[in-house]
Amino acid sequence: REMIHTNPTVLIDVPKIHEKSIIRLDTDEVAMLLDYIEHCGDTLTGQKRVFYEKTKERDLAIVTLLLGTGIRVSELQYITVEAIKLGEAAICMKGKNRTILIPGKLRKALWEYLQRQNITSGPIFITKNGNPLDRSNICKKMKALCSSAGVAAKKVFPHNLRHLFARCFYALEKDIAKLADILGHSSINTTRIYIVSTGLEHRRQMDTLGLIL
Repeated sequence: REMIHTNPTVLIDVPKIHEKSIIRLDTDEVAMLLDYIEHCGDTLTGQKRVFYEKTKERDLAIVTLLLGTGIRVSELQYITVEAIKLGEAAICMKGKNRTILIPGKLRKALWEYLQRQNITSGPIFITKNGNPLDRSNICKKMKALCSSAGVAAKKVFPHNLRHLFARCFYALEKDIAKLADILGHSSINTTRIYIVSTGLEHRRQMDTLGLIL
């Protein structure tokens, strides 16, 4: 027998271990955030009230779209009037192409938003200068809303809405391959991070097995 002087396993790709603690946004907290966006203007006056009325519908539409499709905040620029008409958006980023489907109820809500805002073409979420809103614009807005809405600031960022979409979709469909395709993941191992259960959830699931008498 010959002694092996190198380790052949170093050539094997292994999935990365997600070591960061999971900071989740749940459906109740999203409901609190949406409710605050819709009604916080009742206590405002003067210019603050004017600004609130001007941005309320846009903020509601953005949160609803991120939650309802699981898209990345950087992909919002591809949500155009033309995409809403088609019911799907063609995404092209970092040399990759994919299609975002816009569900019927969401499409209807966004179309009504377009009608009220008199937006007839191009990206539907833009700055006052006509440029598509970017990640920093949206993150700053969400952080400004969260404390008054009673939701922890560390939980409120656009990507957490994507994670919530993933967990809700998987809970309903139990199809990780389909979810990976919807989210635009090239590896299912990335998708697993989105749907990993917490220790408390594991305990609840084990208790429901009924194996301990």
